[in-house]
Amino acid sequence: MPSVPRRTRRRTYAFLASAAGLATAAALAGALPADAHEDHHPHRPGRYQDVQLLSFNDLHGNLEPPSGSSGRVTELQPDGTTKTVDAGGVEYLATHLRNARKGHPYSVTAAGGDLVGASPLLSGLFHDEPTVEALNKLDLDVTSVGNHEFDEGARELARLQNGGCHPKDGCYTDQEFQGADFPYLAANVQDEKTGKPILKPYWVWKKNGVRIGFIGVTLEGTPGIVSADGVKGLTFKDETETINKYAKVLQRQGVQSIVALIHEGGYPASGSYNYDCDSPGAGDGISGPIVDIAKNVTPAVDALVTGHTHQAYVCTVPDPSGRPRMVTSASSFGRLYTDTTLTYDRRTGDIVRTAVNSANHVVTRDVPKAQDITDLIGKWNTLAAPIGNRPIGYISGDIGNTGTESPMGDLVADAQLAYGRELDPRTSLALMNPGGVRAGLTYAAKGAEGDGVVTYAEGFTVQPFANTVNLVDLTGAQLIQALKEQVSGPNEAAPRILQPSAGLTYTLDLTRSGADRVVTDTIRLNGAPIDPAATYRVAMNAFLAGGGDGFPSLGQGKNPLVGTDDLAALVKYLTANSSASSPLAPPATNRITITK
Repeated sequence: MPSVPRRTRRRTYAFLASAAGLATAAALAGALPADAHEDHHPHRPGRYQDVQLLSFNDLHGNLEPPSGSSGRVTELQPDGTTKTVDAGGVEYLATHLRNARKGHPYSVTAAGGDLVGASPLLSGLFHDEPTVEALNKLDLDVTSVGNHEFDEGARELARLQNGGCHPKDGCYTDQEFQGADFPYLAANVQDEKTGKPILKPYWVWKKNGVRIGFIGVTLEGTPGIVSADGVKGLTFKDETETINKYAKVLQRQGVQSIVALIHEGGYPASGSYNYDCDSPGAGDGISGPIVDIAKNVTPAVDALVTGHTHQAYVCTVPDPSGRPRMVTSASSFGRLYTDTTLTYDRRTGDIVRTAVNSANHVVTRDVPKAQDITDLIGKWNTLAAPIGNRPIGYISGDIGNTGTESPMGDLVADAQLAYGRELDPRTSLALMNPGGVRAGLTYAAKGAEGDGVVTYAEGFTVQPFANTVNLVDLTGAQLIQALKEQVSGPNEAAPRILQPSAGLTYTLDLTRSGADRVVTDTIRLNGAPIDPAATYRVAMNAFLAGGGDGFPSLGQGKNPLVGTDDLAALVKYLTANSSASSPLAPPATNRITITK
């Protein structure tokens, strides 16, 4: 088939179909009128039209199946037990989506942000061009931006949208990067000078008289979790106020059916993707920021596709008028997709809210791989292999990145402490933000490298941000305050526990509240109490040194020294401290004592 010029290559909405798969379902109570789906005039559409909305979120450039716990989902069994299911991989996601669309001529595919950023080497090495190309092949129609879409700044986001070679690294192949076929929506992200959205605030899907508007926003708190350079010159507005504003704009244009794509999320009551979120009562199965947003977004919005927290849920939360409204999230890394039916009333132009139903489906790996995606991955892997396949270390077992204190977090902190001491022997400790540790290391070989071998690509997946390792002087009082900021201020509701280097120990008492959860008199460095008046040389990444993630005390450091990037420090540590005959053992997570 001849290639189609890019700007006219809009979706053709393939008649594609319902995958047999693992699912959870939730439906809003009520029923359509008796004649809802009867077509009394076979030569023209009936009053009601079911529209399939397929959605996913937080892909983070995971084109290949993610490994370890990042590549599994937990499934609740009929007898109440749980089991894990291997999931993810865009070759499989493409097949599942294409199968799901079969028999659904009215189908639209949307996403909730963070499709790129914090990506494995296969995508991150090429500034996520491979992922955008894959999303084009998936026939993605529209997405909101997420915080990670700003990792490299607004100009780079505009390049991902519009195409063109990277301004620094140039073109990676003999063809110029074409950009995204789908619109990125950024309704609440404004240019500081003009006050206007930096990208489209909304987009309208149309087919045979059916019109559904999509409004896309990211979390207002993006500047606190992205490097300062990434959000320079930008203003992030309140999510709810922005959605309500543009819902009125769409309604004035005659668009009554509206879906909000929100890169902010919640925390379900269960870790199983298929639990009944509404079983205790509408909304009781989910907590977190999305609940307040959902309760205050105008009733004109018919459904909320969410993300950011990497959780799986299909819940109803009452809108301001008290009517239940669907709120969904499909975990992360392409492990799930959500299939939602929106019943469109051609007479009113609105969604019949009582007929909305939704289900999360697992992207299982027991279906054929999509050949076009396999070919795309192969093309980029050929370019990445000389860099990615290089061994950088050896481990004796899996080094996971889950838990309040994770083995991988400890390892990264130890690597930064060792590197800091090379720069300045006075360096006493290192702190690592948990969100910067994107994956663990698995003992089993991913390719031909052999079990226990850590490749550069695997290290890149752990630390893809290219942060520098910085040294700063902090007083003991500032250090104590920084530890308390893990569980207070902006981090009180959802604590961010810094990963400590060896020698730093303390007790986290979860029976207490606020800052008191960090027990001051238990904080020790190499067995000695922290002296509030003393000065400590602390290693951390540039993001934390700028006060990111709600740690203003870390941003008050003096005498800064900027070193190499954090991945280089990890590579150096693994190479120096492991060998084939003496692999590195997973660190024991005994630096933070947790009292419950």
